[in-house]
Amino acid sequence: MEVRYELIIPNDDLPFRLFVFEGRDGKYKVTKHWHHSMEIFLVQEGEIDFYINNNHVPLARQDFVLVNSNEVHSIDCPNPNLTIVLQIPGGTFKEYLGEDGYLNFEKKSDIQNIKLVNLVTTMFSIYEKQEYGYRLKVKSHFYELLYLLITEFKTEALDKDTLRQKKQLDKLSDVTQYMRDNYDQDLKLEEVAVRFGFSPTYLSRIFQKYAQVNYRTFLIDLRVKYAVRELVGTEHEIGEIAMNHGFADSRAFSKAFKKRYGCLPSTYRKNMAENR
Repeated sequence: MEVRYELIIPNDDLPFRLFVFEGRDGKYKVTKHWHHSMEIFLVQEGEIDFYINNNHVPLARQDFVLVNSNEVHSIDCPNPNLTIVLQIPGGTFKEYLGEDGYLNFEKKSDIQNIKLVNLVTTMFSIYEKQEYGYRLKVKSHFYELLYLLITEFKTEALDKDTLRQKKQLDKLSDVTQYMRDNYDQDLKLEEVAVRFGFSPTYLSRIFQKYAQVNYRTFLIDLRVKYAVRELVGTEHEIGEIAMNHGFADSRAFSKAFKKRYGCLPSTYRKNMAENR
């Protein structure tokens, strides 16, 4: 199965990630991938083609799709569109998991679907304006949305094939969650493998198979992604940011950063400031 694992980091000071889909200009594809978060794609304008476990789900204006944790999906956007994406960390629903340890959601009646569309649209409008106190307001709608999902969109059971796939991907999800929580520490492959009862060879193999990168590359990607938030959100020195996110020094950070972003951290920070 040629798929990749997508790392999802919530917005600053919010328990979820909310943004406009990057394929808004059209002629854009997202290859098969999966993540531990639950995801909502809501099309505001235009159309996109969604594929979940090889099932085609076309989306038009005011239509949405619910992507459950550990579901393999891909996206094709041949034409311009405006799509809101809400990503909810899998741990958000841990108190409501079924007997098999999983929780799935699916679309329901028109009335219920409209409720969801209105909540997500309102959340995005509040978040986009960022007026005084917006975080409190958007969180209130977010928890209303969670209640709606749990009470009106939850499915009761999973078929055997879906359950088997989720269990396979859960092995890697547990490891990557531990890595997200401890990415700034010295996380050696051998030590992490022992912690989860794997051999280093097995852990390395499932990383390559499901994340499409090796363990070391995934760890460095993780560190860079978190470091970018501090880079653009503070005036901290580059060396301090490097140390805060698990890099040996600013040189190691700059090398990893340039490989992924095509420029040095200082240049990236300057460009972001100018764009703002």
